[in-house]
Amino acid sequence: MTTEQQQMEFANSTSPEASVAITGTNNQNLPKLPPANQSNEQWQQIGRQVADFLAQLPEYVSRFFNQYKQPLVTVFLILSAFVTLKVVLALLSAINTIPLLAPTFELIGIGYTAWFASRYLIKADNRQELTQEIRRFQNQIVGS
Repeated sequence: MTTEQQQMEFANSTSPEASVAITGTNNQNLPKLPPANQSNEQWQQIGRQVADFLAQLPEYVSRFFNQYKQPLVTVFLILSAFVTLKVVLALLSAINTIPLLAPTFELIGIGYTAWFASRYLIKADNRQELTQEIRRFQNQIVGS
């Protein structure tokens, strides 16, 4: 009953001194809230600022990208190369764990190296042929 009476007193009172939450307590140390209309104005102002920022965000992003296009592309390529290298190394590690597959690849590599050395590196004529092939390939990629 006293609680209902206090709530009715609180609802009917308009002065700040009459807004005591619990009678008989010291309300000087209690935090006081700002008036509701001031808080709504602040929230509306913050909302407008956020809306303005979000409206201009595509312009900010495009200006940033146009200004730093070359460094961003370079960083992207470096990160892509790093990720690709990690994936290739993980695949090679997975292949290396398969029994008999790693020694088979080693034998294939040794055989190809022996064939390449005997085909292109032993005789001088074959070395010149290899040099011409490398230059032809280089001209196809880089241009003359």
